[in-house]
Amino acid sequence: MSVWFVTGASRGLGARITREALDRGHSVIATARDVSAVLQAYPAQPDGLLTVRADVTEPEQLTAAVEAGLARFGRIDIVVNNAGYGLVGAVEETSDKAVRALFDVNVFGVLNALRATLPTLRAQRSGHVVNIGSVGGFATAPAVGVYGASKFALEGITEALHGELAPLGVRVTIVEPGGFRTDFLDASSMRVEPAAIADYAVGAGPVREALVHHNGRQPGDPAKVAGAIVDVTETAEPPLRLQLGEDAVERVEAKLELVRRELDAWRHVALSTAV
Repeated sequence: MSVWFVTGASRGLGARITREALDRGHSVIATARDVSAVLQAYPAQPDGLLTVRADVTEPEQLTAAVEAGLARFGRIDIVVNNAGYGLVGAVEETSDKAVRALFDVNVFGVLNALRATLPTLRAQRSGHVVNIGSVGGFATAPAVGVYGASKFALEGITEALHGELAPLGVRVTIVEPGGFRTDFLDASSMRVEPAAIADYAVGAGPVREALVHHNGRQPGDPAKVAGAIVDVTETAEPPLRLQLGEDAVERVEAKLELVRRELDAWRHVALSTAV
């Protein structure tokens, strides 16, 4: 059985992954800013569960969580970088403070967690890093561009990390979920910038309204998402990217088609710049 290290394990997809891993007999180091929710979900505290308070924006807390996990279980096999949140607002409407706070969690928080856990995986010459991205990190949309940018950054980090860690026996996957019925669209996970510029009512407005309307109505089953994520860590050759949900597949296919169409249309210009 494997030992999992999960950030943002108190709710949403992180809580689902924690439960799925435990149900399959794995051990989990469940980290969160507030571990009370994890403790409430498991009042009996299974032998395979270690809850540790760790804010991903505080590197020393992550280091302490890793040390506590190693003291308890002796190893770490699967690292799930799940902690993160969403942000709604047209790019120009989004404040500098909101953007920096988002990137502190969604990007720099992942880097903090990687710095804390990768020395263990490298020393073991084994393991699997699973970064929870979003289909919005592959094909974004109006009103969620800054959130998408944070997940685009995670795509780049993951792709490079895949090449860096493969020779060391450590696998890397980024998960690109579509819409699933977690609390992601609730106020606890989605921050909304005020619609301050009337000109964006046409471009960003419909997306703002759709996000509110679809809260709780997303097509994906979060239990199946968690199951698929645990499944992929048990395969011999996991993918670099894993799309989850019909909507995710459709958006990725549409983006690939658009890129191919524009590449072909402008190929003559691209090639004309050669010496």
